[in-house]
Amino acid sequence: MQSDTAGSWVPVALSSDLPALAVMPARIASETVALWRSASGRATASADRCPHRGMRLSHGFVRGEALSCIYHGWSYAQGGQCLKIPAHPGLTPPETIRVVTYAVAEQDGVVWAAAGAPAGEPPRLNGFAPLRSVTVDAAIGFIEAAAGVGMNADGFLSPADAPSGLCLLLSDQGAGQTLVHVLIGQDAGPSARIAASRAVEALRRRAEALSTEGAGA
Repeated sequence: MQSDTAGSWVPVALSSDLPALAVMPARIASETVALWRSASGRATASADRCPHRGMRLSHGFVRGEALSCIYHGWSYAQGGQCLKIPAHPGLTPPETIRVVTYAVAEQDGVVWAAAGAPAGEPPRLNGFAPLRSVTVDAAIGFIEAAAGVGMNADGFLSPADAPSGLCLLLSDQGAGQTLVHVLIGQDAGPSARIAASRAVEALRRRAEALSTEGAGA
């Protein structure tokens, strides 16, 4: 999936990596966002800059159903509007104080987000389940070269020499990095999981070596 395509779903995280009351940075298109989960379990993607002083909201904290900036505690709802300014407890923040939010969908253990209006639902995993995520210091093209096969339009890639039942879901992070979500068959046992992890680590090393060679050419 090309992360610079407005309206496309981007796999930003695995559900297991975003527990309730957690916030983390993620990439959507060319933007860094604050990805967070409320106490009720809803995942939200907010712009990663507090309108007050520009502090990254991904450094903040979640209380209840709101995301708060770690600097001065300004709090924002899932819809983006400012809910509270601690320095002015009697003030109802005006509607003009808000952060941009992005479309988010969660299914099959993957959190997807989109810049713009996405068309339809995110791709289904079709018998696969998430295992882990790995950041590779190489662009998608080098991962495809190392895997001996290209990814499809939805961002899925099955390496040519990988164990059966292994699939990768790729997301371009910019600056020569790729976020790789490792998927395996839903019924895979411990030995298959270990084999998949080893195969992905080997692929990562090959892709990063190709990237280094390419940079030095």
